[in-house]
Amino acid sequence: MSIIKIDPSRIAPTVADYQTAIQAMVDETAQSLDFRSGDSLASYVTSTVSLWAAQAQAFVAWRDNVWQHAYGELAKVQAGEREQPSVEVLIGELPPITWPE
Repeated sequence: MSIIKIDPSRIAPTVADYQTAIQAMVDETAQSLDFRSGDSLASYVTSTVSLWAAQAQAFVAWRDNVWQHAYGELAKVQAGEREQPSVEVLIGELPPITWPE
């Protein structure tokens, strides 16, 4: 009996793989400002502390852009308009955040 070896780099990522990686990046971005998570930072959108509110507003707008871009690109894959990217490539294509000054 022969054993077939599968090259893990040739296994296509699942939607869940992309979602997990993107959510980790979103949370890490919030943690870069010492918030516990993306959800925590987003909850400050109506804060009475102007800096926190501004950071949360910028974060929420960026987070929305990130997910819209990711799902748009995955829709292109499903439509046959582009090759399926690795998780790392898709993460690299996501828009950067611009924090308020």
